Amino acid sequence: MSTVNNQARAFKALVDWLRDALREPEQFTLGYAAESSAFVRFNHGKVRQAGQVQQANVSFKLIDDGRHADLQITLSGDPEADVQRLSEGLQQLRETLPLLPRDPYLLLNHNHWQSNNVQDHPLPDTEQAVAEITRAAEGLDLVGFYAAGPISRGFASSSGAFGWHQANSFNFDFSLFHENGQAVKASYAGHEWSSDGFARRFEQAREQLEFLGRPLRTLPPGEYRAYLAPAALEEIMGMLSWGGFSAQAIASKQSPLQKFYAGEAHFSPNVWLTEQVSGSLSPAFSDEGYPRDDLGLIAKGTANARLINSRSAAEYGLAANGASRYEYPTALDMQGGQLEQKYILEELGTGLYISNLWYLNYSDQPAARLTGMTRFATFWVENGQIQAPVSTMRFDDSVYSLLGSQLEALTRERELLLSASTYSQRATASMLLPGALVKRLTLTL
Repeated sequence: MSTVNNQARAFKALVDWLRDALREPEQFTLGYAAESSAFVRFNHGKVRQAGQVQQANVSFKLIDDGRHADLQITLSGDPEADVQRLSEGLQQLRETLPLLPRDPYLLLNHNHWQSNNVQDHPLPDTEQAVAEITRAAEGLDLVGFYAAGPISRGFASSSGAFGWHQANSFNFDFSLFHENGQAVKASYAGHEWSSDGFARRFEQAREQLEFLGRPLRTLPPGEYRAYLAPAALEEIMGMLSWGGFSAQAIASKQSPLQKFYAGEAHFSPNVWLTEQVSGSLSPAFSDEGYPRDDLGLIAKGTANARLINSRSAAEYGLAANGASRYEYPTALDMQGGQLEQKYILEELGTGLYISNLWYLNYSDQPAARLTGMTRFATFWVENGQIQAPVSTMRFDDSVYSLLGSQLEALTRERELLLSASTYSQRATASMLLPGALVKRLTLTL
């Protein structure tokens, strides 16, 4: 906690300095992002690389007379040096602003809101997590990546707004390889490490690995009953998230869910989808300085709210609700159903068990029709029993079918899937998803 408190104090000190340094009528926003992360790479079930990353930076925007310019500044942790960097950045932006045109869609939030959320879940010692992973992986060809630690986000503005967010999390993303080259991909992630939870997740992957030793089954193109595991559903929801719920994309008629928001298409009434900010890794404020609340995107299979950032609000006369610059959800939560995990194969009966999908794209975007490949552990099931792994196949189907007319059941148990992205910094995006049993999935080749 002391490190986090120090970060919050350091950020507040920069904000106070900036407020004093401004000249009328200048305004500013200052975003903060920091992490203290342990990273461990595994190969052949052994630790091959281990390290610690501590970093912090601020996103500084200076606004004057409708003009604005941005600057990213890496912080050193030395208060005097960081104030100096901010001072130099302020001068640089002051020199840049007169060269820029006024922005017609600049919509600042002048409310002086306050937000403070510290989720101090106790994380496991890295040594403990590594020991459990290596014990479980004994005798197996495991490749994986473990990342854990607190992530902090902050925001402040010249209008007096101030937000602080810190959340602890871990994410173990791993694959188990069979000697024939086939693999099972899985992850175990969350806020609190459970030895039992990890053991159950690993055992499920290990059981699937054994089935990969059976001869591959090649299926002819056609329509098949199928179960989509949460990781497979994550790929589908990830595709929908690019523009699907975006106010700008919907207003410009470029959203893959255009017909959905026009009331011309719908999902199954069992589909409820929320941008669940509370309790998630994502901060309850946007990098534009708007507070974020939980937002029901889909209610009983019909369109509800959309994600609106400040630029869309200005351009289309809407009320901003704290969406990100790209109006992409960062804390998706899909309501579970009644299907219990232990009965999945029994309820599937005969059909496909799909653990993962990849290389997804739209084959017909206005119809929300997706195409992609099955990946890793996809199995042919007969009479509730796994018979064989299935050769990689391409599917092509509409989301209105998969989560609409053909959706039979959603699982009661849900899996928390954290973004494994570490590009420049650990991501805070997450999805909490059930698995989906569908009556028909179309395989094309």
